[in-house]
Amino acid sequence: MNDTLKIVLYSSAAGLPIIIGGLISSVFQRKETKYKSSVNRWVIAFGGGALASAIAFALVPKAVPILSTTELALFFLSGTISFMIIDMLIARLGTSLAQSLSMMMDFIPEALALGASFALDHKFGLLLAIFIGMQNLSEGFNSYTELTSRLSNKKTLLLLFGLSLTGIIAALTGEYFLSDNQTLIARIMLFAAGGILYLVFQDIAPLSKRKNDWIPATGASIGFLIGMFGEKILG
Repeated sequence: MNDTLKIVLYSSAAGLPIIIGGLISSVFQRKETKYKSSVNRWVIAFGGGALASAIAFALVPKAVPILSTTELALFFLSGTISFMIIDMLIARLGTSLAQSLSMMMDFIPEALALGASFALDHKFGLLLAIFIGMQNLSEGFNSYTELTSRLSNKKTLLLLFGLSLTGIIAALTGEYFLSDNQTLIARIMLFAAGGILYLVFQDIAPLSKRKNDWIPATGASIGFLIGMFGEKILG
């Protein structure tokens, strides 16, 4: 199997959890149970933990040895500020779009990095695909709930399916145009890390908390633990 086909498969594995999460949510949201809110918040926290593990084990460790101290600060903070500005613009569009657009804000840079770095380190590419897939599963689950406030169930699922395929395009772009420039890859990963960390504390962590309900926050630990296992096995 050649590298291009592997990248298509890996990026598909990273992106398809968006629609899988949406399908799971479409079934789950139909049932009214006293645990429904807790489960929704647990899934949100799980996505936050997966994002944190991607920062800790994939994005930052690959960038730190390559970039100077000045570049570390510049690109990390650039990601934070850029995501903050986009988040502010998204808020004006309404909450039904916020989760989906936020999802793409971190998915595209990570998919670019996946494709660009794959030729040099297949294990890292697989690890990054796992991280992306974990977070996309929870984000697809949550996006379904938000999008159905404005769109029909069918249109929501079609939109999530379309979003799940964008990672393939981004990964192939990374392979063909960025694979010879490891410094640029490191900058993209650090930019994504800065933005993702902002999203975790601005959008994800607050949504996972509920008064007098302590279970949802454990999802963050589980998400991070799975990332830790991935790093141990493939790192």
